Amino acid sequence: MLAVLQHRTYRHLFSAQVIALIGTGLATVALGLLAYQLAGHHAGAVLGTALAIKMLAYVGVAPLAAAFAERFPRRNMLVILDLVRCGVAACLPFVTEVWEIYVLIFLLQAASAAFTPTFQATIPDILPDERHYTDALSLSRVAYDMESVVSPLLAALLLTVISFHMLFVGTAIGFIGSALLVMSVTLPSPKPSKPRSIATRMTRGMKLYLATPRLRGLLAIDLAVAAASSIVLVNTVIYVQGQFGLPQSATALALAFFGAGSMVAAFGLPRLLDRLHDRNVMLLGAGVLTISAFLSVTVSSYTWLLPLWCVFGVGYSVAQTPSGRLLRRSSTAEDRPAVFAAQFALSHACWLIAYPLAGFVGASLGLEKSALLLAGIAALSVLMAWRIWPAYDPIDLFHDHNDLPEGHAHLQGAHNKRHKHAFVIDDLHHSWPTIPSSEGHCH
Repeated sequence: MLAVLQHRTYRHLFSAQVIALIGTGLATVALGLLAYQLAGHHAGAVLGTALAIKMLAYVGVAPLAAAFAERFPRRNMLVILDLVRCGVAACLPFVTEVWEIYVLIFLLQAASAAFTPTFQATIPDILPDERHYTDALSLSRVAYDMESVVSPLLAALLLTVISFHMLFVGTAIGFIGSALLVMSVTLPSPKPSKPRSIATRMTRGMKLYLATPRLRGLLAIDLAVAAASSIVLVNTVIYVQGQFGLPQSATALALAFFGAGSMVAAFGLPRLLDRLHDRNVMLLGAGVLTISAFLSVTVSSYTWLLPLWCVFGVGYSVAQTPSGRLLRRSSTAEDRPAVFAAQFALSHACWLIAYPLAGFVGASLGLEKSALLLAGIAALSVLMAWRIWPAYDPIDLFHDHNDLPEGHAHLQGAHNKRHKHAFVIDDLHHSWPTIPSSEGHCH
């Protein structure tokens, strides 16, 4: 898996991702301390509002940013967004009012909503080999999981010698480092084949996404992942400190078990995906998450919670990590940023549904009923994914082009306006063809 780091451009982009992630992790710790300084015992409400603002920015800004992304070279766009994030982070130490936190968090997350899909859409363009791209996806998953462990430890170490306000400086430095690494490489910037209006560009990614059966299946899996994983990400502190009466360190250890399970699965995924179809792997991961969610109803001790949280992490990684392969397979190079932006917005919309359900239902009806509700949503979502995503899902498909005139360049080699190639929804292919049980009986 580490062999992919021999690719210079990817190595620099991966390093940029890691540095930015660590900086963001430091900001997460510092933001909690800043909220407590400004709001005292109401800090939880402040952070909850900030989280909602983050998700709303992700859902609303990503498609808008994708509409403008094709007008700018990707490298320039990524560097500018890193510098915007750096500027916002540098302002956070000077915050004196809660509303200022909300404004800055929106700006920070809006920049991230533009940066992340563009960054993710660039990786398959620089790693055309699918195995290398799969390794890159697994490394990215490991980086996210490592950040959740390393950043709090680094923050704790730094706080012994500096004020928490200085952690925001570390965040700003991380974004500067990311910008410098992005500037050090040349990135592809595929141009659109024809000009489109802003409104068309804003909705194009969603239309392409929802017209593709495997991506509709991916959306159902995203909902299953959000529903099941929110049990861990929202209610771990309630289980550990509220129900079991254990200290904060026990909460951190439980989340570390979740991250460890995810990392272990990420290292094994490239070999698993060599042997099994993406659909089977992702449904397996979503199934593991769903079973874990139902088992969480029975959690009665911390000793039982830790291994279950580790299994949650395995299911989370297996269900989520291969999604980039589907997005790459289902889009052209010029449409890839728009499709990645659609996935970014839609997947975070799933979290925007799951987070409040986990929190409010858990608080009002109890952890068991909350877990049962979320497990039920996950189970229904897995069933939807199984039904929506065809089991027979080849890349190359026979299809007709009765809408194109004779002699059209796209019909070269076609027989009676019928041919076969790697099929994606684009300007020449507006709807998914009927997929037969075998390629020999296409109709």
